[in-house]
Amino acid sequence: MPINVSLFDDNRHIRESLLLLFNSDTRFHIVGVNEDAIYAEEKVREQNPDVVLMDIDMPGKNGIDAVREVHASFPKLPIMMLTVFEDTERVFDSLKNGATGYLLKSSSPEKLLESVEIMAHGGAAMSPVIAKMVMTHFQYHEKPETTDYRLSPREREVLHLLVEGLSYKMIADRLNIGFETVRTHIKKIYEKLHVHTMTEAVAKTIKEGLL
Repeated sequence: MPINVSLFDDNRHIRESLLLLFNSDTRFHIVGVNEDAIYAEEKVREQNPDVVLMDIDMPGKNGIDAVREVHASFPKLPIMMLTVFEDTERVFDSLKNGATGYLLKSSSPEKLLESVEIMAHGGAAMSPVIAKMVMTHFQYHEKPETTDYRLSPREREVLHLLVEGLSYKMIADRLNIGFETVRTHIKKIYEKLHVHTMTEAVAKTIKEGLL
């Protein structure tokens, strides 16, 4: 079954480009192309996507407010911010309001498709610069604590690369292991750290000085 995707972006050129990109890959199916987020919750309910791609700067209602409303009604629905903004305030406002991914529009088409697939299967995705921003924030704003979560050496390797902002495929290539093996390791990491998303895993890793 293809992954159903809803797009929210006020830029016609970007909407058309994303539609062309996703339609060129049989893994995905676009169920909604929306030029604003004024009725985002109602549109998501109607379109019933597996993943939502949400721009931030849109007329009528910005993407961060829309994410909060959508997340309140569909707390398990993966929402990726796809935007040009990489400032700390917008990043953390998006994540706090329920976004499970944050990708810059400058990301490659391959990175975008891979990230949407990862999110559809329970993972999360960030551009490396965003992951580094999250890591830096917790390094300088949170006091490390120490807890033994009994991570294996391989799980620590995977977690370290995850914190660096590498995608599942990049981690697999770096460690010379299979993509599904990476997913299995990350699932175990989530269980041991008692988290559900990559954002939470990265935050907890830095906050508690696990690496």
